[in-house]
Amino acid sequence: MLFIKNGHVKTMAGPDIENGCVLINDEGRIEKVGAGLKAPKGATVIDAEGRLVTPGCVDAHCHIGMLDSAMRWEGDDVNEIVDPCTPQLRAIDGIYVYDEAFPLALTGGVTTAVTGPGSANVLGGTFAAIKLYGNSIDKMILREPVAMKCAFGENPKGCYGQHGKSPMTRMAVAGLLREMLFKAKRYMQDKADGKNPAFDMKLEALIPVLEGKIPLKAHAHRADDILTSIRVAKEFGVKITLDHCTEGHLIADELVEEGWPCFVGPTFGGKSKLELLNKTFDTPRILNEKGLTISIITDAPVIPLEYLPMCAGLAVNAGLKEEEAWKAITVNPANSTGIGDRVGTLEPGKDGDVVIWAGNPMYELGTQAYTTIIEGKVVYQR
Repeated sequence: MLFIKNGHVKTMAGPDIENGCVLINDEGRIEKVGAGLKAPKGATVIDAEGRLVTPGCVDAHCHIGMLDSAMRWEGDDVNEIVDPCTPQLRAIDGIYVYDEAFPLALTGGVTTAVTGPGSANVLGGTFAAIKLYGNSIDKMILREPVAMKCAFGENPKGCYGQHGKSPMTRMAVAGLLREMLFKAKRYMQDKADGKNPAFDMKLEALIPVLEGKIPLKAHAHRADDILTSIRVAKEFGVKITLDHCTEGHLIADELVEEGWPCFVGPTFGGKSKLELLNKTFDTPRILNEKGLTISIITDAPVIPLEYLPMCAGLAVNAGLKEEEAWKAITVNPANSTGIGDRVGTLEPGKDGDVVIWAGNPMYELGTQAYTTIIEGKVVYQR
């Protein structure tokens, strides 16, 4: 057992607890959270000494393990740029868990990441939710698959259009996505009707999307691309998350009407392409004030994963309320990616993923974790 005492515990499931304690059992699950608890006999005790204690941070969209931290070619397994539609690909087959990005993420209090293919293809494959400590990806999986990656805008256009291949336009991007979904819908119906269609791995991979088991994970920066992604999702009655959502603040009222989760980022850094011209840390605040569920993302390695809390702090600096910023890197991404039953809050029954902070990263930008714990095991100690 692991017993944390004397912390300012931010459970993200209710009010903060002064002089709070967290008890994690031998199975790595939270057993008790409260004030003035006593350590069970034989438990390992960590004295937080008044420090801030929170759930482990969750990034809802990154590419950790698929594109190494130095972005070297040999470490690039994030995009299969030979076919604009590759839904049959799975992130877990390309994640290298020995990349230095994994231990570095722990120094920033990030314990869970949703990682997967990049945005070169209209359909890129499935994302997985993983813990960020371990030697085998198979033992680090929290949930797989969690979403099917699709992409709009400059990236798929640039990867294929510059070589004279489709898609060259935004019309073709949407058209190719529709074509694959139509084919998958007919394939699924033929199977249900006993027609025994020839096996097609691409179409098989899209069945969980059409059945509503996983959402489309839509890479969309520009306002028109965001709205196109929603339009296609509505046509087929499928779920969707709006990833990047760079110009979301320009169409906030329209997004409220639809109500899909918004994963905002990577906002820190330069405006490296045209569709980022309206990038601003005001976006999380504006969307949050409209009542939308927001998560802040790094798109790592675009922003190293350990700086996820810093990005939340920069959003606070732009007017986002502190509590909403904490939600945006804990409970919101957990719930929006379907893993909220395991992570995102400090509650009995949840995984014992806990961070004791050296300071408050929402105001002391760049603050690291003092102690990072995953499933009751100390995986980083400053």
